[in-house]
Amino acid sequence: MQLFESEEEPSPPAGRRPVWCRLCGRPLTGAASRRTGLGPGCDAKLHPAPQPDIRTRRHEVEQDPLPGT
Repeated sequence: MQLFESEEEPSPPAGRRPVWCRLCGRPLTGAASRRTGLGPGCDAKLHPAPQPDIRTRRHEVEQDPLPGT
């Protein structure tokens, strides 16, 4: 696969063993990415942010009183 000049992959810093993303194969440079074996984009795909709990999204709403009470 030939890369265009604007898509050059960064080389790992000198003295470090190269580590590649387990999902897409790109070289990893960040410490957390190297530790997990996934780049930030691939990690977000596999572990999406949790949705807020419905109980935390509730809010008070003004309502008319029930008839007969």
